Amino acid sequence: METSELFKKVRKIEIRTKGLVNQIFSGEYHSVFKGRGMAFSEVREYQFGDDIRTIDWNVSARFNHPFVKVFEEERELTVMLVVDVSGSGEFGTVQQMKKDVAAELCAVLAFSALQNNDKVGVIFFSDIVEKFIPPKKGRTHILRIVREILDFKPAHRQTRVAEGLRYLTSAIKKRSIAFLVSDFLDEGYDDALKIAARKHDLIGIRLYDLREEALPSVGLMRVMDAESGEAMWVDTSDRLVRERYAAWWKERADTRTKLFRRSGVDAIDIRIDQSYISPLMQFFRAREKRW
Repeated sequence: METSELFKKVRKIEIRTKGLVNQIFSGEYHSVFKGRGMAFSEVREYQFGDDIRTIDWNVSARFNHPFVKVFEEERELTVMLVVDVSGSGEFGTVQQMKKDVAAELCAVLAFSALQNNDKVGVIFFSDIVEKFIPPKKGRTHILRIVREILDFKPAHRQTRVAEGLRYLTSAIKKRSIAFLVSDFLDEGYDDALKIAARKHDLIGIRLYDLREEALPSVGLMRVMDAESGEAMWVDTSDRLVRERYAAWWKERADTRTKLFRRSGVDAIDIRIDQSYISPLMQFFRAREKRW
């Protein structure tokens, strides 16, 4: 991408996403994440009106009188964006590709974090960790992240979600809010997901295209795997072929949903030909109710 064209695209995303953050997402981000990073300070005697969930039962039993834990809000949180940059990110059948939507989503999350004075870092992965940008604050840093996502040229085209998760677990020592942005067209990342979710507050954002859910009936169609380069002909006019494909896709989606639930990972599904605002808002509201 030409430098001038890239700057225009970055500026366009900045204007659009900062507007969304100011109007819609900033309050939701603050209420869901700010204040969840709490550090234990001390215990004190229970007072009328204290939340019973903060009672320290061990201390209360020792002194035969109720005591509560007092927490202090940590001054800042760390937000990590773990972004899949494999070849399948270049797929899209309507207006934009998965990687374009990923860039906008990351910008929304990063600018939300910026408004709350949080640090933001990025891990780009394919089947290897392609690049690590350590967590920092500031508008210039956020714009660099957006620019990198838009114009990043990975060395590899295949996907190994486990590689990105393992790097997150080993490189980020402090508990963070980690958004894993991918189409999850991969397998074998179960253990890495569970380990990362125990250390970090992990949220999976799955990007997919409507043509990945169901094959259109358009006769013989040549399809190619964007990651392996393997191509084949598919007779989409055959109803059985379309039904088998739809069943295979649904089975994969169900398996992934169960894995996320077992691992304690929240999931956001975003179809790239539709607005991501509603799925993000639903996620924020669900999290706020839970807390």
